[in-house]
Amino acid sequence: MSASTGKKPQIGVFLWSVLWLTVILITSANVSGAFGQDQSNEAIRSIPPQKEHEHQAVTPLRDLLNEAEQNNPQIAAARQGWEAAKQIPSQVSTLPDPQFTAQQVNVGSPRPFAGYTNSDFAYFGLGVSQDFPYPGKLRLRGEMAKRDAEVVQQQYESVRRSVLAGIKAAYFQLSYLSKTLGILDSDGELLQQVEKAADARYRSGMGNQHDLLQAQLERTKLLREINMHHLEVAKMQAQIKQLLNRSQSSPDIEPADLPETPLAYTFDELLSATRGGNSGISGAAKMVEKQSLQVDLARKDFYPDFSLQYMWQRTDPAQFRAYYMLSFSARVPIYRSRKQRPELAQAEAELSQSRSEFEAQTQQVAFELRTEFEIAQKTAELLKIYREGLLPQARSEFEAGVAAYQNNRQDFQTLLTSFLDVLHLDEEYWQNAAERETALARLEQLTELSLREEGTSK
Repeated sequence: MSASTGKKPQIGVFLWSVLWLTVILITSANVSGAFGQDQSNEAIRSIPPQKEHEHQAVTPLRDLLNEAEQNNPQIAAARQGWEAAKQIPSQVSTLPDPQFTAQQVNVGSPRPFAGYTNSDFAYFGLGVSQDFPYPGKLRLRGEMAKRDAEVVQQQYESVRRSVLAGIKAAYFQLSYLSKTLGILDSDGELLQQVEKAADARYRSGMGNQHDLLQAQLERTKLLREINMHHLEVAKMQAQIKQLLNRSQSSPDIEPADLPETPLAYTFDELLSATRGGNSGISGAAKMVEKQSLQVDLARKDFYPDFSLQYMWQRTDPAQFRAYYMLSFSARVPIYRSRKQRPELAQAEAELSQSRSEFEAQTQQVAFELRTEFEIAQKTAELLKIYREGLLPQARSEFEAGVAAYQNNRQDFQTLLTSFLDVLHLDEEYWQNAAERETALARLEQLTELSLREEGTSK
């Protein structure tokens, strides 16, 4: 009897110990979950405010392009170089300056202007001489200088188009980042629903703490991606301001929404447009013309240049009449094997070089055109697939997954995967939209065609 009575207090102590241990574990888990959730909430609250809430006026792309044409220093420098090159043809196609001569000859006296009294042979004379290059040389030099100026003009066009294409690409990238920042913000709310569902299941005893912690981890990753997007936005803003020649401390640019510009040209039509509209091809063609003229000029150098001189001389007017003298001279190229023939060989080699460079430039432009055309075509198809299939399907799957998870009919990992599908597909859609508009901008640069109404959105 006494032994039985002694075991009861030991059993009571054991039961109370188990009860207290259970309470402590539950409390610790709740505190840990609450602490983790507080950390995640604090992290999300630290996200910088999105652009869409700043109510900043949208800057049309056309305004930026006009501003760049006026203010960009690269464009200005190229334009000034072209203006300078246009002044050369008239210089090189004009006759050399005439030479005027004054002579005074004394006989018997070293003193200048001793006069006619010292000798009957003393005289004073005036003359003028003019050099005349062989007929056709000046014209060829002027034509060559014109071709050089046209090459510089095409270089200016190339710089201008490159700067404008850079602004378009940065603008579209900025539009993409602005759009995806809004997506990350809205998808953060979806993730918050996932986290609440995980927390509710955990509190009801049907879930585990790992699901809740994984949801909080994804919220922190979302915060990281948002901040990385803000970094890219800052880079794009700096690049556009540089191209516009604006101060880096000037207000940021708010882009318009990404359009979906239709491509109304076939590849063959675009390729045909490059033959007259591509600055690289046009510049290479002008260089071929210039080198062809250089060959003609080298052949002209086998012929002599001439000089004509006229002199008037006056001795003692009381005794002699004035003298009038006309002189003609020729500069004869007698060192042909060492000068003119190597010059002609050099000009012919440079002509062949310019033709090869023209062909290489044509092939390079065709390659770039084909690449950008395919990007524009394929991304248009991808955008349709995203719009009509992937995006609505992924969102429907996620919404069904939330309901299934809340009813304990789906595991958390599957729900989280469906959420990440929604997030990544949204970002991929707008990334492809930006790539397509950038490809169209590159096509405009290569062809000088206008494929869009700048600054508008669809």
